[in-house]
Amino acid sequence: MSICDDTESPRASTQTAHTEKPGAHTGDIVLVVDDSPDTLSLINDTLEQAGIDVLVALDGSQALNIARRLRPDMILLDAIMPGLDGFETCRLLKADPSLVSIPVIFMTGLTDSTDIVRGLESGGVDYLTKPIQPNELLARMKVHLSNARLTSSAHQALDSTGQFLFTVDTSGQMQWATPQTYALLSSAGALDGGLRRPLITELQLWLRRDPAAGNRLKWEGLQKSLAVVFVERRDTGTYLLKLQDDGGPAGEEVLQKKLALTKRESEVLFWIANGKTNREIGEILDVSPRTVNKHLEGVFSKLGVENRTAAAGIAIRTLNQDA
Repeated sequence: MSICDDTESPRASTQTAHTEKPGAHTGDIVLVVDDSPDTLSLINDTLEQAGIDVLVALDGSQALNIARRLRPDMILLDAIMPGLDGFETCRLLKADPSLVSIPVIFMTGLTDSTDIVRGLESGGVDYLTKPIQPNELLARMKVHLSNARLTSSAHQALDSTGQFLFTVDTSGQMQWATPQTYALLSSAGALDGGLRRPLITELQLWLRRDPAAGNRLKWEGLQKSLAVVFVERRDTGTYLLKLQDDGGPAGEEVLQKKLALTKRESEVLFWIANGKTNREIGEILDVSPRTVNKHLEGVFSKLGVENRTAAAGIAIRTLNQDA
């Protein structure tokens, strides 16, 4: 078990934990936040026996400092603590773009459904009722760590493409974005506190109207005009969106002009570059999947490629050059 203070190196702490632990080492680092010595001892023993590195914080403020310095793979968070409680700690974690993707499991002696909902609404992915049962703890952690790794891999893959994609929750709060999206938001001044709040409110109201794929929301009053394009809604209540510099033509128009495609071919290629299937593109463009495939064959021929991946790669590079 490692407890990081403001002077101790967090990396050194994890290295110490590596040497102390018996059994196979998973490489996962879990931050446990609780003011109860008994709970800390139980969880520490359980996780170290499972080969998991353990960091400990005794309150919410210390947890935020450690998370920002080390970025653990998961956080086990007590709901009720003196000072900064678990609910507010989780909200602050989720407000930090660098920490938002870390799964948080609440640990609570509270069994009222209102408190459970409060924990989930503040950003928790799951909850455990005290007293903690070691087998249940490990089972739930395994699921969420696996999901987090899959999400991280997907995000890294999207980051590497240079696409201007981001996700928000139902309140319009950003959950994840590619580096290119952050750069475009920053250049437009959209990350400034005074401008950010009204943009979030505008986005929230727009999402409540259930926009269809391809619908655009213009963000004006910034240093440069931006547009948000609706891509899809996930089952988890998360929305996948794309950011565009609205000072220039839409992506489909760029592809049509630069790649010498027809209007429909450029629309099909645009959505291929956004990872859509023929069936999904057909629904967006109100044509049959067979028609989509016919246009896609024309795209392959004109671009001199043989598959969707190669065509998408050309489209992404073309759009990034124009951004």
